[in-house]
Amino acid sequence: MNKPFLFKQFTVHQDRCAMKIGTDGVLMGAWISLENNPNSILDIGAGTGIIALQMAQRSKAEIIDAIEIDGDAFEQCVDNFENSPWDDRLFCYHTSLEDFVQEFDDKYDMVISNPPFYSENYKSSNESRDKARFNKSLPFNELIESASRLLSNQGVFAVIIPRKEEEKFIKTASKVNLFPKRLCRVRGNDTSEEKRSMLEFSFEKVSLKIENLTIETSRHNYTEEYKRLVESFYLKM
Repeated sequence: MNKPFLFKQFTVHQDRCAMKIGTDGVLMGAWISLENNPNSILDIGAGTGIIALQMAQRSKAEIIDAIEIDGDAFEQCVDNFENSPWDDRLFCYHTSLEDFVQEFDDKYDMVISNPPFYSENYKSSNESRDKARFNKSLPFNELIESASRLLSNQGVFAVIIPRKEEEKFIKTASKVNLFPKRLCRVRGNDTSEEKRSMLEFSFEKVSLKIENLTIETSRHNYTEEYKRLVESFYLKM
């Protein structure tokens, strides 16, 4: 798990990060729509920096910022940015979301997050991993409120969350005038339940586009839809 993760156009080192590269982050970075041609993007809780790196590969955005509160993950993210082909466009801040919102007046065309969402009353022996995974380190209401303050008027807020949190998340977002415009419900295979919801929000009320994605037909046999989505990143796909 500590080996560098090789993608087609960049490499991600993850030995100092509590949260390793997983399907959620890569899927999110591949699914997000770039139809509004964002010039500035912010990744909240960057971890290894994977989603920001995907945005650098996919978009023409001149500014791709990230924030990461964990010291080790921050240093690793910076290294991954600096060793990528897009180091002149990528920058990571070592700060909490709360402090970032208070100290920066910048507005972004796109705000992205793959937030921690393990809210059960359970702790492992790894404090860094707990902080990375547990909901209390970035409550959804704080994430939503902050995103609404950091977004430009025409901006898009994109997030991946547990499917069971979808309805509550959308309701909370509506309180700060963020409305869902695109939704994709993800399941592991044809017989498994929907585990994740990927969502895009904007300040404009539009007709919600609902999509569904199944990752595998059987173990390590991926659906054509999933392969098309991630083939520009994974070496073997």
